[in-house]
Amino acid sequence: MFPAACAIALLCLVSASLSAPLACEDLLRPLDQLNLRHLEGRWALVAGSLSHLPYLERFKQRDSAAVNFSSNSTEINVSYTRSLRLNNKCQYSSYNITMEGSSFTYDGTDKSNASARFVHTSCHDCMLMHMDVESGKRQHFYLFSRRRQLEQEEIEEFTAQVECLKMPPPVVMDPTKELCPEETAADPTAQTEEETEGQKNLETIKRTP
Repeated sequence: MFPAACAIALLCLVSASLSAPLACEDLLRPLDQLNLRHLEGRWALVAGSLSHLPYLERFKQRDSAAVNFSSNSTEINVSYTRSLRLNNKCQYSSYNITMEGSSFTYDGTDKSNASARFVHTSCHDCMLMHMDVESGKRQHFYLFSRRRQLEQEEIEEFTAQVECLKMPPPVVMDPTKELCPEETAADPTAQTEEETEGQKNLETIKRTP
């Protein structure tokens, strides 16, 4: 009886060890089907993580951020405007992207070395974006939602996904911080702190939706 119990326990341990990688694979699986109509509109940034620690520290400094998607003339061409509030000042940047399933690439040369994909999430009104920059040298992982604040279990799922990517613990945005107004162009008098640091830093900000 005892040997049989040991054998069963051993099989359970082996099964658990084999299932662990599958759990991460399931957590990070690409979105099965992207509904462009669902994508349209404004999404507030709820949490995010960046693999490059200096950029992560700068990410923590922002007050709020959001993206606003709009479809173009075809189902594969989409544009979005990113708004970022830092030190009570807003910056806007617009991008055109080309969709391919649940993945997309940026049009133009400024982000030609960046690609992204939408990842599955159990949150019903969330959007999860995983970006690879410079051929995977850096990873950006962002959780957006129609809501400003999510339930604890939804944040815990995102945290588990970040851990699967072996990235630093996610930064959760303060839902009380005001979002920038929905605009398509930046106010020329509203310069962020990064913009005063030169073109190199501006390019860094552009890579952070």
